[in-house]
Amino acid sequence: MGNSNDLAFVIGILLAVMSIPSLLNAWTEERAPRFGAMIGLTGLVLIGLAMSRHPGGYGLDDVLPAFRRVFNALLN
Repeated sequence: MGNSNDLAFVIGILLAVMSIPSLLNAWTEERAPRFGAMIGLTGLVLIGLAMSRHPGGYGLDDVLPAFRRVFNALLN
């Protein structure tokens, strides 16, 4: 696999995005958003870890290249 920082960054973004429907569902049903919060927090921790270990951090223009590198490494 390629760069582990890219992998952590991409998985973190995917987890954070996938937690949004669960958080919204819990909010509309007026219950505690335990699962969504846990998944979202895990995603944010992975993003923070990847940004702290990547030289210079990640910017908005680095997101798509990181996704490309991870998906290319998965396909090869």
